[in-house]
Amino acid sequence: MNDEEFGWLVSRLETQSANAPAAFRARVLLISCAAYIVLFLFLLVNLLVMYWGYAQWRAHGLRRNVITIGVLGLMSVPVFYVTLRTLLTRLPAPEGRAISAAEAPLLFDLLDKMRAKLQGPPIHHVLVDAEFNASIAQLPRWGLFGPTVNYLVLGLPFMLGHPTSEMMATVAHEYGHLCGAHGKIQAWIYRQRQTLGAIFEQLENAGDEGLGSGAMARALRAFMPYFYAYTFVLSRQDEYEADRAAGTLVGVDTAAASLIRSTLCGRWFYQHFWRTLYRQASTREKPAFMPYQSMSTAFRMSHDEWAGAASVKAAWEVESNVADTHPCLRERVEALGRAATMLKPMSGSSAASLLGAFGDRLIAEFDQKWWRVQEKTWAERYRYVRRSTARMAELAAVPMTSMALSDLQEMALLKAEFDSPQAAKPALEHLLRQPGGPFPKAACTYGRILLEEDRHEGLEHLATAARSDKRLADEALRTGFLYLLDKRGEDSAREWCDSVMRQAA
Repeated sequence: MNDEEFGWLVSRLETQSANAPAAFRARVLLISCAAYIVLFLFLLVNLLVMYWGYAQWRAHGLRRNVITIGVLGLMSVPVFYVTLRTLLTRLPAPEGRAISAAEAPLLFDLLDKMRAKLQGPPIHHVLVDAEFNASIAQLPRWGLFGPTVNYLVLGLPFMLGHPTSEMMATVAHEYGHLCGAHGKIQAWIYRQRQTLGAIFEQLENAGDEGLGSGAMARALRAFMPYFYAYTFVLSRQDEYEADRAAGTLVGVDTAAASLIRSTLCGRWFYQHFWRTLYRQASTREKPAFMPYQSMSTAFRMSHDEWAGAASVKAAWEVESNVADTHPCLRERVEALGRAATMLKPMSGSSAASLLGAFGDRLIAEFDQKWWRVQEKTWAERYRYVRRSTARMAELAAVPMTSMALSDLQEMALLKAEFDSPQAAKPALEHLLRQPGGPFPKAACTYGRILLEEDRHEGLEHLATAARSDKRLADEALRTGFLYLLDKRGEDSAREWCDSVMRQAA
């Protein structure tokens, strides 16, 4: 089943889910139960074959039929082992800094009130990590079986970027997955996906050598796309129900605002905040401000940048796709009965309101941990930039016409990296006209610059780089593929890549 067929199947199942959600959920559970029944039958049959072979050997010695049974049993051992191991393996617990009610009493008080209102299970552990997100994980104690343990993971950037009411809307959404048995079902389905995926991979690697394993591989090959499609649609249905749970706790307007803020501010955080911070490594031996210390101010000062009308419009135009069980922002907000709205600047963060002085200690702790990891890389980048800019100034003092080709390429690449594409173009063009080529690094850089100017001639330079230096092939092919994907579609992009790879072979 290709991506287009899978997308069509998901669309058809979403219609069924919308028309009869309870019946669709029951159907998914039946499919999941049937899959587990088949798995356990497979384990049982394997055990019976092994036992029968052992009993025949004890009773009659080493005969042909005993050898045949033994070979069949040995061929099924890898799949048997993978199945059993996956069923019994414990899922890893979420990572993060554990916090207690004594450290954050206001936060835990809010969580207790949320639990009382939504009538859900207890939250056993609260963790804080470095992501712009909040999530809940429910894990069985003994692999597939046993009582569950619930983990709430709050991203410190997320708390620094959301007011308390909107942060609690997201937490209520995540907690909503635990209410009404959603959490156990989702954890069960997640484990089933993992189990079937591991078994299918083992069977694919083994090929169709064994009668039993070959038949099981073919059955899974046909079953897996449908299983993924059904569970995908169920997960998406649960997202809408969890959004409604958040609206019940904090109000629909606040729940909708939280969805918008999480999308817009989260995108800015990952695309701009860290990039701006790391850019300082080119000019400073140490950041002017540590990241977590400055986040709340950065979110507030850049509000017009990430929450402006253009950002809202762009986020609203994003469509749902089959790569993510979360519906797009527009569909989620409209399902709550609301429309796109402009967010008001945040007056205070949930981290400041709910964590107080402990929040300051937590911020310092996260900053210290970040700097321990980044200090060496930061220093190396600072020294590299200083050496490179000094070398670029040295080379720029020499006329291009009298410069060695290796120096000319070095200057061109340094200008492209530290000055601007336009500053690098004269040196690149002069170098590429010289005899003694090809110059694959220069060709790759020049090709990328031309494509950024929407000049398709850059594709030929990228092709030259890919053919001339295998180390540059991935970068050159990826750059050309993305350009053609945007301009002419996937078929043209793949055709160009295939053509370049054939020429390079």
